[in-house]
Amino acid sequence: MSSQDIPEENLPAEQDAHGAVSVADEQDPFADPGLPPHEHRVQDIDERAAKRSERVVAFLFTLSMLLTVGFIASYVAIPHDKAIFVFPIGHINALNFALGLTLGGALFTIGAGAVHWARTLMSDVEVADERHAIEAPPEVKAKVLADFKEGAKESALGRRKLIRNTMFGALALFPLSGVMLLRDLGPLPGTKLRHTIWSKGKLLVNMNTNLPLRPSDVAVGSLTFAKPEGLEETDEEFQTEIAKAALMIVRLQPDNIKDKRELEWAHEGIVAFSKICTHVGCPISLYEQQTHHVLCPCHQSTFDLSDGARVIFGPAGHALPQLRIGVSDEGYLQALGDFEEPVGPAFWERG
Repeated sequence: MSSQDIPEENLPAEQDAHGAVSVADEQDPFADPGLPPHEHRVQDIDERAAKRSERVVAFLFTLSMLLTVGFIASYVAIPHDKAIFVFPIGHINALNFALGLTLGGALFTIGAGAVHWARTLMSDVEVADERHAIEAPPEVKAKVLADFKEGAKESALGRRKLIRNTMFGALALFPLSGVMLLRDLGPLPGTKLRHTIWSKGKLLVNMNTNLPLRPSDVAVGSLTFAKPEGLEETDEEFQTEIAKAALMIVRLQPDNIKDKRELEWAHEGIVAFSKICTHVGCPISLYEQQTHHVLCPCHQSTFDLSDGARVIFGPAGHALPQLRIGVSDEGYLQALGDFEEPVGPAFWERG
């Protein structure tokens, strides 16, 4: 059916700036029909209804705050291995259930409060606005600013102090849930990265035989891997500790050692260096007997064990840490302390 078939009395009449633009005619059969008449809500004409809506919104924001506090309390108080029965789901983890319920409830009540506020108290007058060019001339900017101020005024945020204060409280308290989740990142490392379990008197134990090393066990030109006495593969912290404490034991001719400190920290040409590459932490395992170089198999960083294990090739940025060693009264190789610099990759840049 065309506009010519519609009775004239049923066509939209010309309205004001907030309504229709014009009456359809032969020149413009698809004229803008405009907006329907605005219907007032009960909150617009009854202040008691508006107060009830205000209290509902404030209740939802307050409930969000309580749920956020419940989330934090659940995280602290409920054991992570406790199980409960919830019908009809069955047995589930109590901590996960409590965290999901409180966190989801806190988010939902903030959203529900905002929606109820917008639908019952904020202005719902529909305003028609003409399309404009992409660029914003000064008069449009002024109009946008004026519209923003009008919207802020119509939201009644300044006048409805109960809503404003409870909303700010809910939004300010809710991020604490995210802060609490940072606890799962684990305890702060403190100085653990700066130290290993090597200490004065700990024997050097062969990784393959699990027996303490004597100087006679290390031949000139050989490469031996060692661990601290008392560290067993069955220990819960074995992987964590061996990642910092693993050693390379090499015996050189004392005359071939160029670095003065390396020679002082050695025993009869036996030197002990960290096995952990200072690039990305790969275990070094390739030894070139004639040049006294060790090569990291991951990215080919090369270290000269006759010159303080300095880097001579590759991306590693620092020399391998050396462990000062000696001989115990029983004739076994032992550490004379811990590494004097941190072991591992990129630690120098981190801290």
